[in-house]
Amino acid sequence: MKAFEYMSNLQYRVKSLARQVEEFKSGEKYRKMQESHRAVVRSLNGTIKKLRAELEKAHNEAAKVRKLWEEVIDDLEKEFRKELKQKDNVITKLKNHILELEKMLDQKTEELREKRLKLYEVETLLEEEREKNRKLTAQVNMNFENSSLPSSLQGPKKKKIPNSRKKTGKKPGGQPGHQGHGRKKHTPTQVYEIPAPKKYTEDPNYYETGKTIRKQKVIIQMDVQVVEYFTKEYRNRTTGARVHAPFPQGYTNEVNYDGSIKAFAFLLGNECNVSHDKIRKFLSEITEGKVEISKGMINGLCKEFAAKTKEEKTEICRKLFASPVLNVDFTNASVNGGSAQVLILASPSANAALYIARESKGHKGIQGTLLENYMGTIVHDHDLTFYSYGQKHQECMQHNCRYLIGSEQNEPELTWNQKMHGLFREMLHYRNGLGEDDLDPEAVEEFERRYDEILEKAREEYEYEPPSDSYREGYNLYQRLVKYKESELLFLHDKRVPANNSLCERLARVYKRKQKQMITMRSYEGLENLCDGLSIVYFLRMNQEGSVYQTILEMFERKLAPKKKKELVS
Repeated sequence: MKAFEYMSNLQYRVKSLARQVEEFKSGEKYRKMQESHRAVVRSLNGTIKKLRAELEKAHNEAAKVRKLWEEVIDDLEKEFRKELKQKDNVITKLKNHILELEKMLDQKTEELREKRLKLYEVETLLEEEREKNRKLTAQVNMNFENSSLPSSLQGPKKKKIPNSRKKTGKKPGGQPGHQGHGRKKHTPTQVYEIPAPKKYTEDPNYYETGKTIRKQKVIIQMDVQVVEYFTKEYRNRTTGARVHAPFPQGYTNEVNYDGSIKAFAFLLGNECNVSHDKIRKFLSEITEGKVEISKGMINGLCKEFAAKTKEEKTEICRKLFASPVLNVDFTNASVNGGSAQVLILASPSANAALYIARESKGHKGIQGTLLENYMGTIVHDHDLTFYSYGQKHQECMQHNCRYLIGSEQNEPELTWNQKMHGLFREMLHYRNGLGEDDLDPEAVEEFERRYDEILEKAREEYEYEPPSDSYREGYNLYQRLVKYKESELLFLHDKRVPANNSLCERLARVYKRKQKQMITMRSYEGLENLCDGLSIVYFLRMNQEGSVYQTILEMFERKLAPKKKKELVS
C-alpha cells in the first residue's frame, strides 16, 4: 500500500515537472516572468518618485528650520555673551572681595593662633597650679586616718574624737536605782573609835541601830631603810696585802641600791618615759632628800636589766618562733644623731613581743634575727622585704582603709574607692563578729566576687581618667590590691590571722613615746638594751597576774653570770 502511494506521488511530480519544462521550451514562461518584472519595476519607480518628492520637500523644510534655528542661536548667543559679561564682572568683584576676606581671615587666624598659644600657656600654667593645689591639699589633709602617717606625728591640728553615743538627757553620774561602785576597802593598819556624842546617848529619843559606820584614809609613805655591814680589815706583814671578810651578795660598792630602787627608776624611765633628771628629783623628794641617785646609775639600769633577763628573752624568742602568726614592722630610731631602726616582732597568740635594734631596715635589718628562718604567716604593712620570709602573708587592712579614705578625699570623681571601703568594712565586721564560729566558705566566696568586680570597676575608671601625677596613692593601692589579692584576703581563709597590724603599731608607739622623750640614744648598745627592756616588760604585763614591779625587783636582785672569755674567730 505504501509503495503504491509513493509511486503515485512520483508520477504526479513527474507530470508537473514535464509541464514546466514544456512552458520553458515554448518561451511562454519567460514572457510571463518579464511582464511580472516590468509590473514590479513600474511600481517601484512610482514609489521612488514619490519618495524623492517627499525628500525634496523635507530638505526644503529642514533648510528653512536650520535658517530659523541659526537666527535663534545668534540671538541666544548674544544674550549669553551679555549675561556672561555681567557674570564675569560679578566674578571679578567677588574675587576681589574674596581676596580681601582671605587677607582678613589670615589676619584673624594669626590673631587666633596667638590667642591659642596664650590660652595654651595659661591652661598649662593653670593645670600645673591645679596639680600643685591638689598635691598641697592632699598633704594638708593627710592625717593618721587617710594615710600611713602615725597619730603621734599629727601635730597641733588634731581631729576631734568622734562620739557616736546619742544624748539621753540624763544627768552625768550614777542613775537612780543603780547600785553604786564604792571605793575598794583596805585592811586598816590603825583603827580608832569615835565615841558617840552625849546628845545621842543620853537622849531617850535616840537608840542604836546596830550598824557601824566606817571611813578610811589611805596614806602612802616612802620608808628608807639602810642596811649596813662592816668588818675589820687586816694587813699581811710580809706581803702588805689588805684583806677583810667577804660581804654578802649585792654589797659591791661603798653605797649600793637594791632592786626596789632600781625597779622603781627602771619603770619610771622605760614604761612611764620620765627623764633621768625628773626621776632623781622625784625620788629625792619622796624620800625627803635621803636618796640621791646619779644619772649614770639610772642610765645603766637598762644594761643591767638586759644582762639579768637573758633567760626571759630566750623564752620570748622561743614562743615567737613557735607561733603560727607573727606581726612584724620596722620603726625609726635615732642613735647619736644618726638613723637606726627597731624591728618589732609580736605574736597575738603567745602574748609576746620582741624589740630588736637594727642599724637599717630591709634584708640587712632582718639578717641574724629569728624572722630570717621563720616559716609561719607574717602580718605586715606591705613592706616588700617581708615577702621574702615566712610562708604566707597578710597585709594590714587598716592601712588599706586609710588609703581608701585618702582616695575618696582626693579623687571624689571615682566610685570604686567608696565601694571598696564599704566592702572592707563589711569584711572586718563579718570577721570580728564570728566569735567561736568558723568561717563560712560561701560568704568568703561572695566577698571575693565583689572584690574582683570593684577592682574591674577601678580599672575602667582609671583607663577613662588616668591618675594625677600629684596624687597616685589611690592608683597604687588599686594595683596592689590586684597583685596581692591572696595576701589581702588571707584573714578570710585562716581565722588565726588578724586582719590588721595594729599590734605592732601599738608596740611601736611605746618606743616612739620613749624616743620623743629622750630625743636620741647615745649609743647603739643603749638602743639594744632599751629594746630588751621593753620586750621583757611587755611579756610580764601580758603573762603575769601579780605585781610586775615586784618581779622586776627580783630580777634586779639576780646575780650576774660570769662573763665568758672571748674566743678567737678565724
